[in-house]
Amino acid sequence: MNRNEVKGVTAHELKEMQDSGENFVIIDVREPDEIEICSLGGINIPLGQIDQNVDKIPTDKMAVMVCRSGKRSYMATLFLQQEHELTNLYNLNGGITAYARDIDKSMTLY
Repeated sequence: MNRNEVKGVTAHELKEMQDSGENFVIIDVREPDEIEICSLGGINIPLGQIDQNVDKIPTDKMAVMVCRSGKRSYMATLFLQQEHELTNLYNLNGGITAYARDIDKSMTLY
């Protein structure tokens, strides 16, 4: 895989992974105040702190990067692939907004 390509999952694919008990981790790159509004769980590493916290991202299982719209998590994924050569990262396409719209309509959108 090209280090400039970002693999992605849809909200529906993420829901299937959650329901099937697949072994993966969610890395949420939003700010803590955004996490208080709505969250998919996982590890919170704000985008601006990602470089200092690479060691918190497991490399032995799939990691799904999430943010509100999918843009920050895409940037974080691309950065981690290029600078730290991580190969187990997937971006949640459309972010938590897509998940709330397509999967869990009870989630608060902002």
